[in-house]
Amino acid sequence: MATGKLFIGRKVRELRLHGNMTQSQCAERLGISTSYLNQIENNQRPVSAAVLLALAEKFQLDLSELSSGEGDRLLSALTEALTDPVFENYTPGLQELKLVVQNAPGFAHALVAAHQAYRRMNEQLASFDDTISRASPLEATPYEEVRDFFHFVDNYLHDLDMAAETLAAEIGIGEADDATLLAAHLEKAHGVRVLRIGPESALIRQYDPKQRILAINASMPQSTRNFQMALQIGQLHATDLIDRIAAEAGFRSQEAIDICRAGLQNYFAGALMMPYRKFLTAAHELRHDVELLAARFGSSLEQICHRLSTLQRPGQKGVPIFFARVDRAGNITKRHSAAKLQFARFGAACPLWNVHQAFEQPDRIIRQLAETPDGARYLCLATQITKGGGGFFAPKPTYAIALGCEVSYAGAFVYADDLDADNRAAFSPIGISCRICERTRCPSRAVPPLKRKIAVDQNQRHFLPYELM
Repeated sequence: MATGKLFIGRKVRELRLHGNMTQSQCAERLGISTSYLNQIENNQRPVSAAVLLALAEKFQLDLSELSSGEGDRLLSALTEALTDPVFENYTPGLQELKLVVQNAPGFAHALVAAHQAYRRMNEQLASFDDTISRASPLEATPYEEVRDFFHFVDNYLHDLDMAAETLAAEIGIGEADDATLLAAHLEKAHGVRVLRIGPESALIRQYDPKQRILAINASMPQSTRNFQMALQIGQLHATDLIDRIAAEAGFRSQEAIDICRAGLQNYFAGALMMPYRKFLTAAHELRHDVELLAARFGSSLEQICHRLSTLQRPGQKGVPIFFARVDRAGNITKRHSAAKLQFARFGAACPLWNVHQAFEQPDRIIRQLAETPDGARYLCLATQITKGGGGFFAPKPTYAIALGCEVSYAGAFVYADDLDADNRAAFSPIGISCRICERTRCPSRAVPPLKRKIAVDQNQRHFLPYELM
């Protein structure tokens, strides 16, 4: 497979300006001509292996920072936005879009945000029922702001992850009964006693800051109870760090800041229960067998899959993984991808994706080899989970969780051992979303793609009642 050329002009310019150097001074240090450096900074020429090594040696550039994950996510969002019919007279090529993402990521983010505002306004006007929303349709909701924040930081918060890993070593997570260790740490370090709520309660947890009592529902699985204690530790131990990260994110409302704080507390809890280096080592050792990982770390399958999607520490990255949680209606309630595959921001997921089959086959991990319209191939895993606890009438929502990677990494997964990943015919064709999928003969298509016209022949009928022009 051919290796793509590496254009990192923006990164090189940042390194030069950080060192307060002119192009001439920087070029001299790198051992190249000033004109070559100028072309590199303007993404007119790719960097060579020799220049990369010089950047690593002279400027301490971490080569793992050059992962295309951020660019892939932004490129996917920009491509989806530009498929909207409002841009019907403009169809940019892939190389043009890549240049925008590489040279002007701020502009690309702004265009994606503008398109989101346009979509929200149209959707609100279409469903107008004499009820005025409390938020302007032109603004992202606080929830969407926070979702995009985690998406574009690669679902990895370095300072928070390091703080959780350090504390996990101090507490001794994984060396004895974690529930006992967590409860003891809460009482010793923070003066917080852990009690149980009766199983008939609708609450999962309740913290009384005056009495310093954390009450957790006794009917919850042990993995949930441990996670809630870890979350409480995060609230108390990492308050300043969490507040700083939320403040620096630039949210437009206090509501978004509060939602982000909750997300950061959950992130800390996951990183505390599954310390980065131990978890990364175990993932490789157990070949990403999520059930064995859950047993080793005393965590739920969802917690394990979510944690696998956060293994993006510079210099210690795990396999680039995509992760999603989908409800029975097809709504993606959690999503992140460190792989090339990016989830649609609007519309439902492809009906051919195996995640939808998980509801039909509970308690099984379903495997799928899949290929997207761009020719990329993936190992896709899916399974159903049930949340909650309590008695007969207690709510027990079910979800499907999806996990996977590009097929070039499939050898790191136990699930690929007996699959014929070298046989192109073994791969099922899937898309991202019907509204942007260009597959013309898909019998499962829900709606036509936005930028294609349709023709209806009154005299014949295929699976679809129309032909794509």
